[in-house]
Amino acid sequence: MFKKVLIAEDHEIANISVQKTLEELGITENKYVYYCDHALSWIRNALRSGAPYELLITDLYFEDDHNEQQLSGGVELIKAVRELQPGLKVIVFSAENRPAIIDDLFKTQAIDGYVRKARRDAQHLKEALQAVCGHKTYLSPGLKQTGKGHNSHEFSSFDVTIISLLSQGILQKDIPYYLQQKGIKPSGLSSVEKRLSLMKEVLGFSKNEQLIAYCKDIGVI
Repeated sequence: MFKKVLIAEDHEIANISVQKTLEELGITENKYVYYCDHALSWIRNALRSGAPYELLITDLYFEDDHNEQQLSGGVELIKAVRELQPGLKVIVFSAENRPAIIDDLFKTQAIDGYVRKARRDAQHLKEALQAVCGHKTYLSPGLKQTGKGHNSHEFSSFDVTIISLLSQGILQKDIPYYLQQKGIKPSGLSSVEKRLSLMKEVLGFSKNEQLIAYCKDIGVI
């Protein structure tokens, strides 16, 4: 079982619950932090001291407060950690239940386990810890990875360009002009509308704002 674990969780009750679960498994050397920047600092310092962490347990979403942070959420933290300590095991502990987002965490962030905050999450966290310690991946019961099927979308460079322009505040009807300026084809409004409709339909969104937020969360833009 793991001996040294770092917990990044901004809700104190959830943080205490995770610590208790770890202690029940005999993991007593654990550190908890409320900010992603602090988590990265602890991981960096542990590496320098020659006693690195073996596992990171992190939430995905952290509330903003008066302490300005460079890393705003769990996805950014995982990316930074992967560059610093590629072999560190990562379990995400979050209330997020959208299959596309969870699937992307496994595919692009190479997480080792995902535990949803829900009924019996303490038991599922124990199962995740045991599985990941045994070099297996873990996904909470009731959640399914999407693969390339339902609720999954492979973003093309055209898709990314459209979403990036929308995120910059450019109106949908004005996007063809910007595409033409960059020599990107197709550039017609109907092509833009069709791609946006397809993405929203596949991912289960009704508004462009939801699509933009999702793409930011998974690092597409």
